[in-house]
Amino acid sequence: MKVLVAGANGKTGRLLIQYLKEDGHEPYGMVRKEEQKSNIEKLGGIPVLADLKKDVGHAVKGMDAVIFAAGSGSSTGPDQTEAVDRDGAINLVKHTEKFGIKKFVMLSAINADDSSEAEGSFKFYLDMKSQADEYLKRTELDYTIVRPGGLTDEESTSKIKVGEKVARDNIPRADVAKTIIASLQEPNAYHKTFELVSGDTQIEDALKTL
Repeated sequence: MKVLVAGANGKTGRLLIQYLKEDGHEPYGMVRKEEQKSNIEKLGGIPVLADLKKDVGHAVKGMDAVIFAAGSGSSTGPDQTEAVDRDGAINLVKHTEKFGIKKFVMLSAINADDSSEAEGSFKFYLDMKSQADEYLKRTELDYTIVRPGGLTDEESTSKIKVGEKVARDNIPRADVAKTIIASLQEPNAYHKTFELVSGDTQIEDALKTL
């Protein structure tokens, strides 16, 4: 299937492009800068220039599925967190609906629905993610909201633990990317929001337990 990845030049985004290609899909990597296009091409993806803060219709049109894996980054202020993690995500959801694409996967964060124990900028980040998630839930899309624990750059194990709520722990970005891709074609993951960390269950089997 033709899959658009927003945030394709990020660490998780690049893994998504790589694994989508390996799995036989046609990945399109959405990037904001001309110089980032070669990174997507090297991974086997097709780069698409678009800005989440603007009209992204040309990027979304013709896709079979859309993945939001973008993030404002830890070094930016609250204005960028709001503009990318909430408003950018919602903008992408709106355009996905507009062009009649049904499948949308949102990369969110563990505890996005309960920021009570977080503080400062991290609390604000979780609140922005939560508002984007809630907007997606109110659409007619076949959505999946993936909320991983702490992301690491360790190698994939392809084994995870999932649930509506799980104890906070870490998980390799590679396994998050593989879970997102698996959820594209697992109907049991549609209309579901789940947290995930490293575990003992194969990704495909874990998604069937949701």
